[in-house]
Amino acid sequence: MEKFTGYIREPFYYETDQMGIIHHSNYVRWLEESRVAFLNHLGFSYKKIEDSGVIIPVLAITCQYKEMIRYGETVRILPKIEKYNGTRLDFIYEIYGLSDGKLRTTGSSNHCFLLAETQQLVKIDRVLPTLDHLFQEYVQIDFD
Repeated sequence: MEKFTGYIREPFYYETDQMGIIHHSNYVRWLEESRVAFLNHLGFSYKKIEDSGVIIPVLAITCQYKEMIRYGETVRILPKIEKYNGTRLDFIYEIYGLSDGKLRTTGSSNHCFLLAETQQLVKIDRVLPTLDHLFQEYVQIDFD
């Protein structure tokens, strides 16, 4: 399987505070953007998953700020599957400065799979076996 090399993001001015530093509230959006890009890389967009009758709600999210990111700096966000068991999917994230390679932020998000119509927990292999296989394969690969 081809490695996902990350999601490149250039901050917008409106995402900054008065000092030109990215406001902390934007990081959650960035993590989601990188997760969407990762799923697209796997060939399973959120739209494709939702069209199959499955939703992936966020159960929890964390963010640890190591160094400030300023307007004008480009970052690379690396989402990685930390755990997957068929009904739950946990990601970890690392945000690096593109020019200096410094780790700026880390985070995590926890998700589950629900049938959209009934809101019942579902094992993804029953609805999307190909996606289940991709997640299982990806979680076993060491990209470091």
